Amino acid sequence: MTSSGLRRDELAAFLRTRRARLRPAEVGLPEGERRRTPGLRRQEVAQLAGMSIDYYIRLEQGRSPHPSRQVLASMARALLLSGDEREYLFRLAGENPPPTRGPSREVPPGLRHLLDAMTETPAYLVDAAYQVLAWNHLSTYFMGNLAAVPAADRNMIRWTFRQPMTSGHWNDAETRRFVRSTVADLRAAYGRYPADPAIRELVTELLGTSPRFAQLWAEHDVEERRPVVKRVPHPDLGPLEFECRVLLVPETDQRMIVYVPEPGSPTQAAFRRIAERVPTERA
Repeated sequence: MTSSGLRRDELAAFLRTRRARLRPAEVGLPEGERRRTPGLRRQEVAQLAGMSIDYYIRLEQGRSPHPSRQVLASMARALLLSGDEREYLFRLAGENPPPTRGPSREVPPGLRHLLDAMTETPAYLVDAAYQVLAWNHLSTYFMGNLAAVPAADRNMIRWTFRQPMTSGHWNDAETRRFVRSTVADLRAAYGRYPADPAIRELVTELLGTSPRFAQLWAEHDVEERRPVVKRVPHPDLGPLEFECRVLLVPETDQRMIVYVPEPGSPTQAAFRRIAERVPTERA
């Protein structure tokens, strides 16, 4: 350890292991051929972090000067570090980690590519406050054309609690359980990001406009996420039934929501029919 608190050897080893675990597709790069070692190449990490390849090589060899906080933040983004890993990176460099100000709303290229690759499964990505960040084509059959909706209004929780109390939406037990767990998830985000104005404004708005939300919020529930079976009487596709899976993306604290039909089911067949129409619809 140096007098500045920089632990060069440990920092170098940490960077090497984090680089080795990443596949090019996860960061939006082509797989290519002739990869002799697993993971990203050094020049790829340097490119993603916006630094010179020579400087990054010296970091991995334990020969670099003290990296700046800006360099550390860039490497954390390039290597898709989780919150804990990001904090550890700063500690190894003898720096205090920057405070977490709000949920990540930046869509990693790898996740965007994954959404586009799911051609027969509706899926979309939300941040910790359930703001919709990205989506694939099939999901527009359920959410509409979000490209025409102002970004500030693309919030799942706001949509849910704008449904009137008399709506049949609230009569389904699975839907109510999904809503309860979503509110519990929002409360956890409210605690993690106390300085985030978007989350505060959303909670304040719903407490004032939705008695049902206010009741759930007052219960202070926290519960484990489980898949929910949704039954949707779709106006164009007929009755649909699928599992609604909420998959956590730890490094960004985002969630990918995926509608998973049972193999061989009429719902899977309906999703496939939509997928086959996509080239024609986009022509």
